[in-house]
Amino acid sequence: MAVDSLRLVIEMRGCAYDRLNDREALLQLLHKAAKAADVHVLGEMSHQFDPQGVTAILLLSESHLSIHTWPEKGYASADFFTCGSNSKPWLALAIFKEVLQPRQTEVRELKHSIEA
Repeated sequence: MAVDSLRLVIEMRGCAYDRLNDREALLQLLHKAAKAADVHVLGEMSHQFDPQGVTAILLLSESHLSIHTWPEKGYASADFFTCGSNSKPWLALAIFKEVLQPRQTEVRELKHSIEA
C-alpha cells in the first residue's frame, strides 16, 4: 500500500512590504488557504522578526503549511506539504496569489509515494 503526498514549494516576488510584514494577517492567510485546500489545522506557530519578516506555520493532520517572508525584498516563500489524495493544495495557491498579489510566482510540485 502506498501513501501518496504532494508538496508545493511556492516562491512569490514583487509583493507589497506591508502584506509581508503583518504576522496576524499572514496567519489569517494561512488559515484561509488551509480552508480552501480542505485540510485540517491542528495548531499554529509564528514569529515576527525585528526589524522585519515573518515566519508562520500551520501544523495539519495532512502535514504542514508554512510561509517565510522577506518584506524588504518583496519576497515570500511558502511550503505546502500534504499527505493523502483529498486535499487541494492548488486552491491554496490561488489564495496566496489573491492576498499577496505577487508580480511573479514560481511553483515546484513534488510528488512522493511511500510504500508501506
